[in-house]
Amino acid sequence: MSEYHTSVLLDESVSALVGSVTDGVYADATFGGGGHTAEILSRLSQNGSVLAFDRDMDAIGNRIDDPRLTLVRSDFRWIHNHVLNQGYTEGIDGVLADLGVSSHQFDTAERGFSFRYDAPLDMRMNQEAELTAATVINEYETEDIERILRIYGEVDGSRRIAQMIEKARQTAPINTTADLGKAIEKALPKFAEHKFLAKVYQALRIEVNQEMKSLEKFLSGAAKSLKPGGRLVVITYHSLEDRMVKNFIKSGNIDGKMEKDFYGNSTAPLRAVNRKPILPQESEIAANTRARSAKLRIAVKEEE
Repeated sequence: MSEYHTSVLLDESVSALVGSVTDGVYADATFGGGGHTAEILSRLSQNGSVLAFDRDMDAIGNRIDDPRLTLVRSDFRWIHNHVLNQGYTEGIDGVLADLGVSSHQFDTAERGFSFRYDAPLDMRMNQEAELTAATVINEYETEDIERILRIYGEVDGSRRIAQMIEKARQTAPINTTADLGKAIEKALPKFAEHKFLAKVYQALRIEVNQEMKSLEKFLSGAAKSLKPGGRLVVITYHSLEDRMVKNFIKSGNIDGKMEKDFYGNSTAPLRAVNRKPILPQESEIAANTRARSAKLRIAVKEEE
């Protein structure tokens, strides 16, 4: 499993999730290489269990042989449906989500997640989905590409980049990572090409996989799925994700707008356990550079 993906903030996240409730029911909403799930299972008694999800068929192939595990191929936005379908109508004890892209997805050239390889512009986490990055690049209106780059990637000069893409695709389709790199190469800042391209690829990936919409639905579903006292543990990797998670924990919605009941009490279903996110230790970052941007937030379901 470590070759597929190195789990980030493993001890910190699982310790926050399980605590002393070793006979509980927990959900790993982003199974990936199975590292977090394996760690959860190692801390549970024989009466405990894990319900895990992933939409990537490659990840499903990492299934762990343990009767306490139920692994479902699904987008985590549907977590509450699956919790109910599994019969946990009273709620579960904890939900963990490690957001972002797995090392396997980045390192498998043909998946098209990385500009390090010359490969098809794919970027689908669910390989059976129709929308690819090539479709976005070649068929979206220029204004929509500009919006995606600006909002999802916070790309400087997003309008110029979109216009360069429009000009290039009029000559020939932009179907590969090399095609895209060539189309926008004149806009890449010297000595910061990789950082700039990372933002472009992040924006395209988020659009292809509808990551922000999935995360919004997941957060709502996770809150509904938890029993009172249950914990939500989320690891984020960029500011858009972290802001959404922080706002939801604070207010119960992604905008961060506080709502109160008739008596002036907050209606937010969760309460933050850590006011500031937990960050990886320097030793973890040194061993796994992809951990450098990770932030861990923990919340507990309020008593009803």
